Amino acid sequence: MRLEKCWFCSSTVYPGHGIQFVRNDAKIFRFCRSKCHKNFKMKRNPRKVKWTKAYRRVHGKDMTQDSTFEFERKRNRPERYDRNLADSVLKAIPKIDKIRVSREERHHKNRMKGNKAKVQREAEKEYEQSIHMVKAPSALQQEKIKVKVSQQQSEENPLMEE
Repeated sequence: MRLEKCWFCSSTVYPGHGIQFVRNDAKIFRFCRSKCHKNFKMKRNPRKVKWTKAYRRVHGKDMTQDSTFEFERKRNRPERYDRNLADSVLKAIPKIDKIRVSREERHHKNRMKGNKAKVQREAEKEYEQSIHMVKAPSALQQEKIKVKVSQQQSEENPLMEE
């Protein structure tokens, strides 16, 4: 069973699924669904369409340069069987998975570094805009009056001292 990659979005195309387009120069394009095929016919660049893997790689959303991915590619290639090599590979797989998980966590942490302050600002802005839903309107009016009174008293005090 051969699994192909979609030319547009880079997802897997299983046997019996998708569309295959052959150009006049005999170049073969495989698409996982009609959405990818239509975008290809509209001459859209996959690096500019937000839902594709190419966009995610170009804009730093996904990890691209990771040596653990190369190990996975090597496993898919048929090689001559060697018992010692197979044993060492099977021992190495859990270590490599652990390394991959830690790198993904580090990558995600770096991507979300400035996100906490942004979320805090958005929450404060939303709170200020919808304060009428949290406090009763009469309480808000009383607070406004108190603020005005306190400002007036502070303005009157310098005049009394003079």
